[in-house]
Order: sequence, then structure tokens, then C-alpha cells
Amino acid sequence: MRCFGDGNELYERYHDEEWGRPVVDERGLYERLCLESFQSGLSWLVILRKRPGFRAAFADFDPEIVARYDERDVERLLQDAGIVRNRAKIEATIANARATLELRDGPRSLPELVWAFRPDRPDDHPAPGVLGDMPAKVPESAVLAKELKRHGFRFLGPTTLYAGMQACGLVNDHLAGCPSRAAAAAAQAAAVRPG
Repeated sequence: MRCFGDGNELYERYHDEEWGRPVVDERGLYERLCLESFQSGLSWLVILRKRPGFRAAFADFDPEIVARYDERDVERLLQDAGIVRNRAKIEATIANARATLELRDGPRSLPELVWAFRPDRPDDHPAPGVLGDMPAKVPESAVLAKELKRHGFRFLGPTTLYAGMQACGLVNDHLAGCPSRAAAAAAQAAAVRPG
């Protein structure tokens, strides 16, 4: 049995093919973190259904393009029914694109920074037996939230970032009996991590 998504084809595909698989490229991490911030307070299924709209609205999450968005773009996006129309989250997505670009000029890129806070070690992180065994946040996600905020990122707290760590394969929180757990573990082991 899957951790989540049974009975919904879109959700099943996301669970089986993406959740827990390593995301190590800048654009992929930027997209996932933005989507996680939009998800805050909503169902992840809402975000998955609107993902094509988000990609269209935010130039396939190209931070170089999104960083140039201005107030006219914010107003345009507030009218776009293909996304979640929340001013604070839209403005955070733009600010996060600018922060992503600024990280390129620093000692660590966004992927290097995020992956530096990887909390999961296979030998000391047991597989959760039920969804309730998964933490909502971990110390590493709290420190990462502070570090990203220091670099100008917005709307990314410890809980949102832990969800991002789960989604982007920094941890393997597939349940012990989940058929995708082994594939996620293999993908994590094979991934070339940034930094």
C-alpha cells in the first residue's frame, strides 16, 4: 500500500515517480520549494492539479525570468485561475527567484545549500510505520529555514522545508511497507549530490 495517493491517478503517479526521489538541480529545487510554499494550508492534490498552471505562470520556474517579474506581473498572476492566487505566496516566489540568483554568486548555490542540511542517514533514520510516525519538521529544517531567510527567501518555514526535504529526496519517508520505498532509497544512493 502506498503512503498516500491510492485511488487518484495523478497523486499515485506523483507518489510513485517523484516523491522521495532526489532533486539536485537549481530549477527543480526552486520549483519544488515554491510549490511547497503554495501548498501551505492546502491539499497537495490541489497543487498537483494546478502544477501545469504554475509552470506556465512562472516560466517553467526559470529563476532568471521570474526574478524580473514586477508589480504588473503580480497583478496579472492574481487574476490567473490556473494557480493559487495568494499575493504573499506570489511575491515570495518572485523574491525566492531573486534569492536563488544571488546564491549563485556566493559560496554555495541553492542545491548546495539545501543539500548541506540533509538530515537522513539510512542507518539512523528508521522507516516510518504509519504516516503519524513522520515528523512535521526536524532540527535541520529549522536551521535551513533560518539560513534561507538570511539569504532573502520567504514563506519557507521549518515545516514547509521538511515537506520539501521529503519531496526532494533528502530523506526517505516512504512507509516501511510502501512499494516505492526501495526505489526511492536506490535513487537517493545513486544521486550525485551537489557540493
